[in-house]
Amino acid sequence: MMNGKRGPLYTILFAALLAGAGNGITIVAFPWLVLQRNGSALDASIVAMAGTIPLLVATLIAGAAVDYLGRKRVSMISDALSALSVAAVPVLALTLGVHVVNVAVLAGLAALGALFDPAGMTARETMLPEAAQRAGWTLDHANSVYEAVFNLSYIVGPGVGGLLIATLGGVNTMWVTAAAFVLSILAISTLRLEGAGTPNRNALPEGVWAGVVEGLRFVWTNKVLRTLAIVDLAATGLYMPMESVLFPKYFTDRNEPAHLGWVLMALSLGGLVGALSYAVMSKYSRRRTVMLIAVLTLGVAMTIIAFLPPLPLILVLCAIVGFVYGPIAPIYNYVMQTRAPQHLRGRVVGVMGSLAYAAGPLGLVVAGPLADAAGLHATFLALALPMLLLGLVAVFLPALRELDRDPPAISAR
Repeated sequence: MMNGKRGPLYTILFAALLAGAGNGITIVAFPWLVLQRNGSALDASIVAMAGTIPLLVATLIAGAAVDYLGRKRVSMISDALSALSVAAVPVLALTLGVHVVNVAVLAGLAALGALFDPAGMTARETMLPEAAQRAGWTLDHANSVYEAVFNLSYIVGPGVGGLLIATLGGVNTMWVTAAAFVLSILAISTLRLEGAGTPNRNALPEGVWAGVVEGLRFVWTNKVLRTLAIVDLAATGLYMPMESVLFPKYFTDRNEPAHLGWVLMALSLGGLVGALSYAVMSKYSRRRTVMLIAVLTLGVAMTIIAFLPPLPLILVLCAIVGFVYGPIAPIYNYVMQTRAPQHLRGRVVGVMGSLAYAAGPLGLVVAGPLADAAGLHATFLALALPMLLLGLVAVFLPALRELDRDPPAISAR
């Protein structure tokens, strides 16, 4: 598809954009299809949980799959299965009737999609160091642009999703999602890059489970990776219900699907600018400082949003949250890429991702029933105040100082 030194890197970025846009559409479409039926935040939570719970195990397995099967192959298989899971929504509606697409079916399809998505994301992330080296880019620069593209996909996805729901309906919107995954497959099929093909079997344990355990042990014994995983676990558990249940509930009650898309776009637009800024920011700012600002700002913004201010203020706060959190993923990527040896890279990315998803279902279990019983205001506050506390605790975590120290040399096994 693309030749030259930067060709492989651009191909990975293009595939990430397409797959991310497909997932961005489903963030809007799945909750909308559920809430359209009965307006229940509990049902929306069930579907959101169905799309979250499998991520815990799937991301662990995805990391092992990448290390065992090869990065390019896993990326393509993952996107193919994701395309089938979302295309099943309109196929079922066309063949058996729209009434068949109920909460249970949507929950099942959301769970299937969640099983496949992490493998593709992990595969693309683990190809970045070689692609960056081929292009002559630093890791900070490559991770910054990669995460900016990822955020761009979540600007395009929810925005397109909101417009398509308003014009085509939630069911037909899923065709666009499937098409995005297919285009991602076509892009990766052209990739030629060192380390992307069949892995060296001699560097891997005999069994997949033994390989997963090796990845878990590596993360747990590495002080900075362990601390980052725990902080991310807590932040994800508190933040995810806001995006997956509370905002969809708020805007569905007001019959404003486009406004839901705008809020998610504001988050991603801020993230896009923040991630792109990190390429420059990394030369002047400490990684620890950037991370602490992000966690504290998220807590303050969530607290203000809890009072359900006018839409323009919500959009500004979401853009600010996106901006301060934009550099966090590049920082996490850098730490994983510089601490993990090549043969372990997929599993370390998988372990870190799965731990981040672990608290999501717990937050969703609380958020849905609480929103129905106590209202959105109380539920937002119940998530925002612990987020503020997490930011204060993070200031005193000594392991975060390791973010600004040169990583130890890693040996290729």
